Amino acid sequence: MEEKYFHNKVIWFTFLYSILVIWVHSYNAVLFLGKTGVAYRIDLLERFWGDTVAQIAVPGFFLISSYLFFRGFTMEKLWVKWNSRIRSILVPYIMWNLLYYLGYVIGSRIPFISRVIGKGTIPFNFPEAAQAIIHYSYNYVFWYLNQLILLVLLAPVIYLAMRRKLVGRLLLAGVFLTIYLGGALTLLNLDALLYYSFGAYAAIHGKEISESSFSRKCAAVGAVLFLAACLMKNIDIPGNVEGEVAASTVFFRLLMPVSLWLMVPGRYLKEVSDWMKQNFFLYATHFSVVRLINKTGALLLPPIPAITIGLYIIMPVFCIIFSCTIGSFLRKRLPLVWCLFNGGR
Repeated sequence: MEEKYFHNKVIWFTFLYSILVIWVHSYNAVLFLGKTGVAYRIDLLERFWGDTVAQIAVPGFFLISSYLFFRGFTMEKLWVKWNSRIRSILVPYIMWNLLYYLGYVIGSRIPFISRVIGKGTIPFNFPEAAQAIIHYSYNYVFWYLNQLILLVLLAPVIYLAMRRKLVGRLLLAGVFLTIYLGGALTLLNLDALLYYSFGAYAAIHGKEISESSFSRKCAAVGAVLFLAACLMKNIDIPGNVEGEVAASTVFFRLLMPVSLWLMVPGRYLKEVSDWMKQNFFLYATHFSVVRLINKTGALLLPPIPAITIGLYIIMPVFCIIFSCTIGSFLRKRLPLVWCLFNGGR
């Protein structure tokens, strides 16, 4: 696959995953309709989509992030890679966590907004700010970046393991077995390590397959993996990640992005539009937009099921409009701010 087709495909997939993440955080049935039978039926539909289908998004992000990091990687390039990730991951992580914290501090002191936030008065002091920045306590969706930072730090270890096929396969099998047995690490999620390590293995040993032009063979393999993922999702395998995610679910979330990548022909994808390229900014802003719209809507809109489910479906549209509008303004008027918050993308 030519370089332009590869990067175009990457943007298409990151855009798709960004949309799915928005739906993961857009549940609104009980908030709008209260604890009623109708609310629980709508909530069941929303959570089927958000907790099953859309949950492939973050594993997809891990796979792509890892693949791009280890694509053409050698140990001599480590410092270059780390320096680029400081700008693209660490700096935005700090800036967004600080911004969300300050936003909650200010909003919690404004009567109507405080009611929408529903957290009382947020303390404004250094310990609370440090907690917010380090542990993303007011920006929950950045748990992904927190994990990604840890994985980037572990990149040399992952590379040394993955560059030998047998050792890499044994490590992947060992991580999955640990998940199956219910193991857990202190700071790092085992499923995140599995996705990231798989992406590294694919970048080192599977470039020919991962970046090949569309073929019936790739599509067939992708279709088989897609069916395997669906079957695995319905098999109750014991084991968990931090007591929540079953091993079968982890397997499903790994296979589904891989199968979609193999089935979608990158050469035939339309060139992405500019508004589809700022996926990091969309990821960073969507949570506040979703919470504001849902909580404000619950206060002002009538409790009608059609409004509830309709708002859930079109929520990505509101998030994209907000992201593109603010992003366009920052790029033109405040390029330094844009660079800091968007990681130089």
